[in-house]
Amino acid sequence: MAALVCCAVGPAHAEKGFGGGTDGQTEQRADTGDDGSVSVTVGGVVFDRSKNGSGGSVGAVTSSTSWSPPACWYAPKYTPKELQETLEPIWEAESTGYEWDAEQREKYNAKDEEKGFNKDKTGKGYWWDSYVDKSYPPGWDECDEDPFWVDTGDAPPADIENAVTPEVLAELAYSEIRVPGTEVTLAPADATKVNLPTWAWLNGAEFKPVSVTASVEAIGIEATATAEPMSLQIKPGTPDAETYPASGVCEITDGRIGSPYEKGKADSTPPCGVKYLRSSGDGTFPLQATVTWAIHWTGTGGAGGDLPDGAFGATQDVVVHEIQAINR
Repeated sequence: MAALVCCAVGPAHAEKGFGGGTDGQTEQRADTGDDGSVSVTVGGVVFDRSKNGSGGSVGAVTSSTSWSPPACWYAPKYTPKELQETLEPIWEAESTGYEWDAEQREKYNAKDEEKGFNKDKTGKGYWWDSYVDKSYPPGWDECDEDPFWVDTGDAPPADIENAVTPEVLAELAYSEIRVPGTEVTLAPADATKVNLPTWAWLNGAEFKPVSVTASVEAIGIEATATAEPMSLQIKPGTPDAETYPASGVCEITDGRIGSPYEKGKADSTPPCGVKYLRSSGDGTFPLQATVTWAIHWTGTGGAGGDLPDGAFGATQDVVVHEIQAINR
């Protein structure tokens, strides 16, 4: 198994000092298995992406509501010895002020050689601390609790928001989901004509459920977020057009969105498509195709539920010609 370890360094203003929520770095580690699958550890959480969408055209989904995945979270980070090795150099540097250092030494019982930093509980729990989404979205700096101890088998304190649970892991997995690109196949393919129904469909082989599993092995919890395609919305790129169906929303049927054009169907109404009512002239119309994905999750202990639908779309240029009449 090959491994790649790196750190994603955040903006300069991210640096808050130990106990301030983040030091401006997000731990990241990628492991490649013998079968080619990739798992990535980000911020104390392992993401299994082996069942995720792949290829050059994949992208992240955008929530259909104002909800967004956690920008920061808490997870196991230190053993007692590791916390001691992290904190003592900071105190010795005297850069954080005598009073703060003294308070921290008392808080973690640093003067007790046997029990300081919970060394008497070694192997029976972890010190939890905050991690930050590597893209630093709004809210990334809101996890500002000092490191706190959680015994093995106990739930994290209920009053600490975004301490990892199966549900929080599912929300983090949501942000790692990647779905196929949404360029639709059109018939006619190269250019269509005014008042001619243009069939549209998506490759059914690509539009299957995708999923990401997030886990924290140290405490034995995990959750899988699964995205399933629901519908395709077509926006022709001009008001001078009609869509099939009239709503422009093509529902998925039997695992397929739309239906491929077949010879002899020129006069038929496509189940999914568009009819342009005027020429695009010397230019093109920007047809926008957006797929909506229903997202649900399951997790440790039989937990599960729904997360907000996600959407991913793209725009493609469509050429529309006038029908040429023959004068006799």
